[in-house]
Amino acid sequence: MNKDYDIIIVGTGAAGLYCALNLPTHLRVLMITKKEAKASDSFLAQGGICVLRGEKDYDAFYEDTMKAGHYVNNPKAVDLMIRSSNAIIHDLLNHDIQFNQDENGNFSYTKEGAHSRPRIMHHQDITGKEITSGLLDAVRSLPNVDLYENTTMLDIVETDNVCGGIVLEHMNTGKQQIVTSSYVVLSTGGLGGLYDNTTNFQHITGDALGIAIAHNVTMQNMDYVQIHPTSLYSETNGRRFLISESVRGEGAYLYDKNLNRFTDELMPRDKLTAVILNQMEKDGTPHVWEDMRHMGKERIMSHFPNIYDHCLKQGINVLKDLIPVVPAQHYFMGGIAVNLAGQTSMRGLYACGETACNGVHGKNRLASNSLLEALVFSKRVAEDIMFSTDHKGGCSTEHVKLEQYKDKEALLEHYKKLVLAEMERTTPS
Repeated sequence: MNKDYDIIIVGTGAAGLYCALNLPTHLRVLMITKKEAKASDSFLAQGGICVLRGEKDYDAFYEDTMKAGHYVNNPKAVDLMIRSSNAIIHDLLNHDIQFNQDENGNFSYTKEGAHSRPRIMHHQDITGKEITSGLLDAVRSLPNVDLYENTTMLDIVETDNVCGGIVLEHMNTGKQQIVTSSYVVLSTGGLGGLYDNTTNFQHITGDALGIAIAHNVTMQNMDYVQIHPTSLYSETNGRRFLISESVRGEGAYLYDKNLNRFTDELMPRDKLTAVILNQMEKDGTPHVWEDMRHMGKERIMSHFPNIYDHCLKQGINVLKDLIPVVPAQHYFMGGIAVNLAGQTSMRGLYACGETACNGVHGKNRLASNSLLEALVFSKRVAEDIMFSTDHKGGCSTEHVKLEQYKDKEALLEHYKKLVLAEMERTTPS
């Protein structure tokens, strides 16, 4: 049976792009994304990417990750991620990804909440944009990759738990089609769009999760949702602008309504979120205050120019003013259950990035481990596809009728309900 592509990758964030870049160029690859290729949450990542700073840092890095995750992390996944970090950074440098350096030309490392030492490489406060833009440019130059923007996955094609492609819709024309492949890789991000207040793009609504649930693919830790402690307060619902954890890592303070510090600003995210919400309730206020004024203009403008510019557009001069901040949904640690190669419970179907769950983050992700995790395990997916034959898919499409996908909006709403129901089912009472 001839297939349209060898591999279909759904999503153009860091995970999907890096997977494509690590596949051999003789394989035909289709990449699709729901909006423009740059409209992925990877582009929004501010803080940076963690890296192992020599063998003496291993135990501390491992402990920081496990402690933040409440020690329910998958130890093998944590070890693999940390051990792979140096090679990942080296590869990013080969792709001409730029990271901040000090006056001597050495890399500049910052520290964020729950880290015991500075080990986070960054590009100002737009690290995600720097990394993902570079990867996207590299993918666009590949002769074996077709990249379709504004294209929605409506379903996967499978028979007897073997995946053989996807059903998609070109949103500009409304044309629907079945596209076949030997492998499908789901890298569609998280589910922030299901929340009124989130730091994610609103169109990231967990479609792939709902599709996986509909096909009885094994899920894991669907109740593990991370709330970021400090997003910029707004009186309207929608995507919240993130005030990066690295701002607090560099010394910013949190104040109550009386402008008194009320907590350790570098607690793990879930614990700090709880403290902030408690303080807001105690004060009867919709936010708390974050203060970076004492950090000085030179430090703020060199490390946090994007935050400075965005706040200024909102009428807040962070050099002089306090920043109103409030917790907002930020990251999803659960997802489609995968092994360390990204294999799901369905043959031929892989998942990586925020869509997948291999247990590396445990119950709460350590700051700046998300980009690292996405790159480490998306490369593992590519390597498994290259070197393993035990997970190869491919199936007949004769049973798939496009008529059943005519009401796209109702279908996508159904997927949302499946995700929310699974989250509710797995949440402890």
